[in-house]
Amino acid sequence: MTSKPRFLMCPPDYYEVDYVINPWMEGNIHKSSRATAATQWETLCGLLEQEAQVDRIAPVSGLPDMVFTANAGIALGKKFVLARFLPRERQGEEPLFKKWFKKQGFEVLELPADLPFEGAGDALLDHDRGVLWAGYGFRSELAAHPLLAQWLGIEVVSLRLVDPRFYHLDTCFCPLENGFLLYHPQAFDAYSNVRIEQRVPPEKRIIARETDAVSFACNAINVGRKIFVNQASADLRQRLAEAGFEAVETPLGEFLKAGGGAKCLTLRLTEPEPANGKPSSSVQSRELKLDGHLLDSGLMDRALDLAVNSGGSFQILHFNLGKQRQSTSHADILVSAPSDEVMDKIMGGMIELGAVAGEKKENDAELKTVTHPGVAPEDFLATNIYPTEMRVAGRWLRVQDQRMDAVIVVEKNRKAARCTLFRYLKAGDTVVVGSDGVRTVRKTESRDGRGAQSGHEFSFMAAGVSSERRVELVVDQISWEMHRIREQRGKIVVVPGPVVIHTGGGEHLAWLVREGYVQALLGGNAIAVHDIEQSLMGTSLGVDLKNGSSMEGGHRHHLKAINTIRGCGSIAGAVEQNVLTRGVFYECVRQSVPFSLAGSIRDDGPLPDTQMDLIHAQEDYARLLRDADLILMLSSMLHSIGVGNMTPAGVRLVCVDINPAVVTKLSDRGSIESLGVVTDVGLFLNLLTQRLKRMQEAGVKLTA
Repeated sequence: MTSKPRFLMCPPDYYEVDYVINPWMEGNIHKSSRATAATQWETLCGLLEQEAQVDRIAPVSGLPDMVFTANAGIALGKKFVLARFLPRERQGEEPLFKKWFKKQGFEVLELPADLPFEGAGDALLDHDRGVLWAGYGFRSELAAHPLLAQWLGIEVVSLRLVDPRFYHLDTCFCPLENGFLLYHPQAFDAYSNVRIEQRVPPEKRIIARETDAVSFACNAINVGRKIFVNQASADLRQRLAEAGFEAVETPLGEFLKAGGGAKCLTLRLTEPEPANGKPSSSVQSRELKLDGHLLDSGLMDRALDLAVNSGGSFQILHFNLGKQRQSTSHADILVSAPSDEVMDKIMGGMIELGAVAGEKKENDAELKTVTHPGVAPEDFLATNIYPTEMRVAGRWLRVQDQRMDAVIVVEKNRKAARCTLFRYLKAGDTVVVGSDGVRTVRKTESRDGRGAQSGHEFSFMAAGVSSERRVELVVDQISWEMHRIREQRGKIVVVPGPVVIHTGGGEHLAWLVREGYVQALLGGNAIAVHDIEQSLMGTSLGVDLKNGSSMEGGHRHHLKAINTIRGCGSIAGAVEQNVLTRGVFYECVRQSVPFSLAGSIRDDGPLPDTQMDLIHAQEDYARLLRDADLILMLSSMLHSIGVGNMTPAGVRLVCVDINPAVVTKLSDRGSIESLGVVTDVGLFLNLLTQRLKRMQEAGVKLTA
């Protein structure tokens, strides 16, 4: 004969909504009725006593949530893992439950004080599968799950909660007898839903819709074929009946005001240890180090948000805040993830932020051999724009040819490493995989260097997007920087779009080329076609740029321009034959400024100089970008983004476009050298050339 299950409950003598620690409490401060709560509690207790044994723990004044005994811990066999409450309002319950369980003969296991775990609210035994479903995301810490597995000798399956209304696992997830599961999928992230679906076949999954979920239908107590619950819709009761269960409704509205239902009010004491249970958890943890101006640069927030938004969690093990204005800060962070897959995703992002593995985890980089040309091993490390180092044979190597969206190939002698694209991989190449032994080297972002935080209206080295009211101030700094680079014989690359010509900026860009402020020009077929059309016929797309009116037959002008250049063999040929006598590309030819035109499927003609082989065009862009000091991107979204992907951190990027989305995309690279300027590109170029002319007239010298 099977003995009755045993539950622990706490009378609501001191129950009240005195504070807010979950969304349900908001607006309910001191609005609960203790008398009504007592009646509802007694009714539930009476129903349970017909099916089970109920033990009581004495309530204590000042601990109104002690009534929710489910959160006290989790009992399995004669072991009890004591809760570590996250809200300080509930931490006073811990010694009381510890004393009670010790008196009952349980072995009480205690987690570290700084490792939140809220008991059977976030840990639910699945008898049929022999696993412990464990929730995290709001009140319990993912890093506690491996300890639960080890101490209780059971496999733990981690599930991430994403809806704050369902802050504990038992508010939206209820394993039932015979392998059934009652749950609300929308309370979990996509990865957790996949894990549930892998474990529980469709015919065993009973989905609680929104209306039932917010009535805490999943916060139920299952004893045999009965399910005790606050409320369930007729539809849900029918589906439970079809699975062989009887839903017993017992109103608990007073407790819902504090975010609890039937399950929250009880803690099962007679959970049997799983037969042939083996401790198992897929949770991975990595200790990381972050250095720099972590708070004012936003780096700390980005790192912690990355961990959480990717499906993991974090603990700040140590934080040393710089005490002086120029001092840097240091943080040691323990990042946890529910699987290797999620950890790799988090680590990839952390490396981009400049985090490095803690000393205990400082391993050599893991390498794998390419077996098929052009195909990297599946777990390859994707590179970013920041200078990267990798650890080989105990020493750090700087990776050459840094760029984003590439892989790292290590030379056979293990003395050099470089970034390369998939298409250049050869069978036998050794590629870096995973995230061990890899770090990025980011500049320390100082308070003085970030325009938004400093007293300056604009600082060139500050990432961000400048609005129109600041254009003149921004131009002052950019013109100063361009003049300095020219004086020091540096390299400025310009990436213009056809809008430069349409807005009347062509003459200003041509002046920049003529005066030595451009050392390479990267664009598409259109910028060259419209520049040449304007030079030959005074129009751009058939519009007279002087009076803004369309010319009769002007729609043919761009084709006539293409045809003329094709007749001359090339743009240079047109200059040599005195067919093309002015304009941006005329100046490029005359000043021996190299240019590269990357074609696309929409191009007319194209011009003979336009490279229609995309791979060759990318290679040519990369060649001209090498050793650039500043890149000026002018209203050319696709070409600008492509160039940004090829450019390592440390190169100054200025993106000018009337569309904020374009400049934001470039600024979102995260490099502090990137600046977006939201304005009309023609106006910008006009202002820029005016400033540079004044500097030249004044004889400003900025040589080192």
